Amino acid sequence: MTAMDSTSGTAPRRHFASDNNAGAHPEILAAIARANQGHVTAYGDDPFTDAARGRFREHFGPQAEAFFVFGGTGANVLGIQAVTLPHQAVICPEGAHIDVDECGAPERFTGCKLLTVPTADGKLRPADIERHLVGIGFEHHVQPRVVSISQTTELGTVYTPDEVRTLAATAHRHDLLLHMDGARLANAAAALNTDLRSLTTEPGVDLLSFGGTKNGLLGAEAVVFLNTPAPAHFKYVRKQGMQLASKMRFLAVQFDALLGGDLWRRNAAHANAKARRLAQAVRNLPGVRVTQKVEANAVFAVIPPRVITPLQQRYHFYVWNERLSEVRWMTAFDTTDEDVDGFVAALRELLA
Repeated sequence: MTAMDSTSGTAPRRHFASDNNAGAHPEILAAIARANQGHVTAYGDDPFTDAARGRFREHFGPQAEAFFVFGGTGANVLGIQAVTLPHQAVICPEGAHIDVDECGAPERFTGCKLLTVPTADGKLRPADIERHLVGIGFEHHVQPRVVSISQTTELGTVYTPDEVRTLAATAHRHDLLLHMDGARLANAAAALNTDLRSLTTEPGVDLLSFGGTKNGLLGAEAVVFLNTPAPAHFKYVRKQGMQLASKMRFLAVQFDALLGGDLWRRNAAHANAKARRLAQAVRNLPGVRVTQKVEANAVFAVIPPRVITPLQQRYHFYVWNERLSEVRWMTAFDTTDEDVDGFVAALRELLA
């Protein structure tokens, strides 16, 4: 469903820039409307927030402690800040969201240095962690404390449970914590046909940023402590970080709706299916080369430079690597077959 264009009276075209560009799912809007009755105590001391926290325990285990925030950057920064000191460091892939897309917020607000590792597919391996485990105990060097991975990765690839387990074991062996930026965790679980716990709590993830906005929610994310207890001071960290919602029920009720049934999986599986349709349709077009495995809801491709600008004039999408003429196309819970087919037709026309 899309809103009507205020000037033309027609529904605006769905684009392929980001799943952030999609609206909120109708079931989420209905849940917000149902919660919009009467008064409840502000700042999370309400039955809606209690119910949503219970949903996280159902999906991630009885020890899971969830705290709701507005944005993914806030979730990543506050979660990492809660378990680090400024002389410590976070190991992550080059191109990770915390590395390039958060305007330096992790470094500014945690004080920690990011130790990045180049990867071909966005994934860390145990050797990538171990290469940074030097100067331990040496006061002139930052001290690694957290390993951060993204699920799905920034290149649209997916960690399997065994891959997460291996990274967790490596991190824990060196007294490090494993953080997962789960902005698209639901897409990964849908792609692997598994549940959320099998990709997080069970293989050893300590700290999770759980994404809602990219999967149909309206500005709602969560910091979830899994295999490490929530620090007693985290409530103060969230408040100082300006991420404590006064009308918390409107964030919480969205998670209740998302996780109370299979909406999280339906939305993610739908987006993934449309990405597969798109990838299949463009693979044999002249001058187009898909560069990454299409495992979730992202398609990365190299296309002729001459078609990028005219195609962007019809559909919004991002150029990922200008030097290589590599672009990124994202699908969402509301992407339709017609959206995909129209986009492919426009690309085919420009290539001709």
